[in-house]
Amino acid sequence: MYLEIVSPEATLFSSEVDSVVVPGVNGEFEMLSNHAPVVSILSEGTIRIKTHTQSHLVFDELHGDVIPHADDKKVLTVKISSGTIEMKDNKLIILAD
Repeated sequence: MYLEIVSPEATLFSSEVDSVVVPGVNGEFEMLSNHAPVVSILSEGTIRIKTHTQSHLVFDELHGDVIPHADDKKVLTVKISSGTIEMKDNKLIILAD
């Protein structure tokens, strides 16, 4: 599935991923490829992104909010204070604050 995380300042992340765990209002939930369409509000917490590999990802000043997990190099984390998600046609867009 394709994931795009956008903040008011910039696009924080844009790539193919294996799965995404987000902090929903009623608790965390995970989305995998071919997930049913969904629109939801996110609460404060951490987005966990599982990638197949990080060899194609670039970590620079623009992407400073995306941090590789200390224990699993295939997992990236992004802290948010709130947000909204839309999953449709195997593309997940997260508008994050």
